[in-house]
Formats: sequence, C-alpha cells, structure tokens
Amino acid sequence: MKKAILGVVITLFISCNNNETENVTPENTNAEQADIANSKAALCGSDILRQKRLAEDPAAMQRMLQIENQTNNFIEQKKMGKVLADGSVEIPVIFNVLYSNATSNVSDARINSQIDVLNKAFASSHADVSSIPAEFKPVNAGDTKIKFRLAGINRKSTTKANWAPDDKMKSTSTGGMNATDPSKYLNIWVVNYMPYSTGYVLGYATFPEDAGLWNDGVVMMDEYVGAGGPIATHNKGRVTVHEVGHYLNLRHICGNDFVNDTPQQVTLHRGVPTYPKYETCGGVSRSVMFMNYMDYSDETTLFMFTKQQNDRMQAAISASGPRAGLRIL
Repeated sequence: MKKAILGVVITLFISCNNNETENVTPENTNAEQADIANSKAALCGSDILRQKRLAEDPAAMQRMLQIENQTNNFIEQKKMGKVLADGSVEIPVIFNVLYSNATSNVSDARINSQIDVLNKAFASSHADVSSIPAEFKPVNAGDTKIKFRLAGINRKSTTKANWAPDDKMKSTSTGGMNATDPSKYLNIWVVNYMPYSTGYVLGYATFPEDAGLWNDGVVMMDEYVGAGGPIATHNKGRVTVHEVGHYLNLRHICGNDFVNDTPQQVTLHRGVPTYPKYETCGGVSRSVMFMNYMDYSDETTLFMFTKQQNDRMQAAISASGPRAGLRIL
C-alpha cells in the first residue's frame, strides 16, 4: 500500500510500486510534466508551480515537511480515537474576477453554482454518487464535513486578457487584485486565459505550505468556473473542485499521493475512460480510480474523494493545521 512515514530527507520520485517509504517523498512531477507538455492540452498547473517554488524557497520546503508530519500525526491521532468524528468546517470563499470583456465577467449565478458544486462534491451528495463502481464504494469519502460559503465577489475590469500562471493576477501592483485576508478566506481569482508552454492552464492552487501568504488561493480560467460553462467536457464546476483539493493538501493520484486507498496508477487520465480500466503496478493488475477528483479525466467522470484523502484535508483545516484560520464552525 502507499504510505509515507515522515522523516527529514526529501527525495523526488514517481513509481508504480506500492511500497512503504521511510522518508517524506513528494511526487516527482517530471514524468507528468513531460506527459502534459507532449499533449499540447489543458492542464492543472498546481504541481508544476509547486515544484518550482519548493526548489527556489527552502523555507517553503521546510513548511511542507512540517505539514506532512502534522498530517501524519493527525491521521494517527484519528486512528486512536483522539480526533472528534464530526470536525465540520465551513470555509468562507472570496471570488476575485478580473474580466476583459463581458464573457469573462463570470456572472453571480455561475459563481453561486460553483459554491453549490463544491458543497455537493465535498458532501458526496450529487447525483453521480450512484456511478461510483462497487469496487470503490467502501472507500468513498462520503460527507467530508467540509462546507463552503460565498463571502464576497470582487470585480475589476482590465485590458489584460492573457495571464501567465505566475501570481500577477493576485496583486494590484501587477494589474490584478489583492487577496482578502488569505489566512481566513479561500480566495479564488478568475481570469480570462492562462497560456502555458504548449497548452494552457485551466487552474492552479497553492498548497498549505503557503497558507496565509499574499498569493494563497486558487486561480481559475473563467470558462471552468461553475456549472454550465462553454466547454462541454468541463462544464460541471469540477475543475475548481480539483484545485480546491490541492489547496487542502491533496496531490494528483498518479504516483505517490500519500494516500493508501487510491489504487496506484502510472499516468493521469484524460477524456472519458471506461471502467474498469486496468493498469499493472507491482505485478498486480487492477482498475484505476480515474473517477477521483484528483485525476485529469473529463468532468463527467470525476465524482469522488476517498476516506484517506479526506483525512489529509481534515488535517489541513484542523485546529492545529496550516489552514486552521479557515475554521468557521
């Protein structure tokens, strides 16, 4: 099974072996980056930007290590019955919309629908729950006890249509908008377009080692916000669910995601895979969980978190976690 026993040394790797490791081992995104670079397609920018940040900022790397140790401790405490079973948290959300035309000025209705999508995804209360394969139903997270409340919408007209995924949209000094107290609010910036390398970035998020910093939050292209957007393959608001998963310390399920109940898989999936989709890891052939929110499949096939993914998210927002400031309930 996939398990990280936390230590001091970091190594970067990606493997399909389900072996236990003795050190903190963040995912090696090199193979993933090569895959998405070759695909010339839409991508999630969270891991790419995180790898760059951790390489450039030793303090951020140290915070990440501390968070992983805190996460592991939280999970162990939960196993021993020392964490309250409920742990409900309502996260206040601020949308910062930077629009260059009427189309990119995402409506209040779409933004409200995004809050609804987040709440249904994290409560596992949407209609697609019935589509979770029987094999994976026992590990479905169910109600994660994480809720979202729209706390405000800020809008700013701009002549800039293209934004690189470099955080400039997060500061008024570079033409964007400053965050609303990122230690207490989940800030989501909405921009028109984010070209990157040979494709474009649908969205990206900061991980908990950046909790409360000026740039902390999620960035989304306007087309992927809320339900009913113009992209048929991604118009259910679940790209934002994926990015909020990163914000709450979830990793892509390709490689080592530090979660034992997501089957190991060798690649991220696109399009609409058919279940069962078999991959062989460690000599064992089994179906992968391409319907997990932290994969890359089309939104029609994304509809579950696992119980141990929820453990990681609960650790991030626990009273001793890096995102404790988000706790309203």
